[in-house]
Amino acid sequence: MDRTLKALSLILSYPTQDLKAAMQEIGDILDADRRLSGTTRKSLRQLVQELRSRDIYELEERYVGLFDRSRTLSLNLFEHVHGESRDRGGAMVSLLETYRAGGLDLATTELPDHLPVVLEFLSMRPRLEAREVLADAAHILEALSIRHSRRKSPFFGVFAALLELSGSKADRAAVTELLGQPEIDPDNLEALDEIWEESEVRFGPDPGAGCPQARDILARIDEPVRPASGATTH
Repeated sequence: MDRTLKALSLILSYPTQDLKAAMQEIGDILDADRRLSGTTRKSLRQLVQELRSRDIYELEERYVGLFDRSRTLSLNLFEHVHGESRDRGGAMVSLLETYRAGGLDLATTELPDHLPVVLEFLSMRPRLEAREVLADAAHILEALSIRHSRRKSPFFGVFAALLELSGSKADRAAVTELLGQPEIDPDNLEALDEIWEESEVRFGPDPGAGCPQARDILARIDEPVRPASGATTH
């Protein structure tokens, strides 16, 4: 198991007392991984210290404000590339099949593209496969790191760490496009209601979904957020 990916998965999970109690061990794992730069390990140490020391209710409130009230900070990866398009449902089904083929039976209410879930799965895969999947998502990870940095959120270091583990540079045009999406004030409830008013996404059986290899988990993640001008959709 890649203990660093597992540790980062836990840091991005909803805060609980059990997680607070495990932060010392999680921090030790991250601090010992020399795949991460000194700057990134320092930022992770600061985040771990906050997650250890702050009141659980403050941690819960901050988590919801960052990750649940803003699509641009969403931990659901397909949200950033598919939104509510019909492609998202097919991508979800393929991802679920990949998990099952890899021996992961989801025991969570989170969607399969939830980043902590993806990282838990990748922590059990060969390191090269994990790097390739993270590289596919590099533009999302960099956009998230930049957005958190702009908000002075200590979580920016988690996404910087994932970028370093990917061994890849994000496509600048793709990052720019993601950063061009409008951000909504998480305290503007009326605007949030309008943004999150969405159609139902079904994840039922898809006879054509097949069972892709782990390398294809995020194969669709490089598709543009919206079709290019003049493109035809089917």
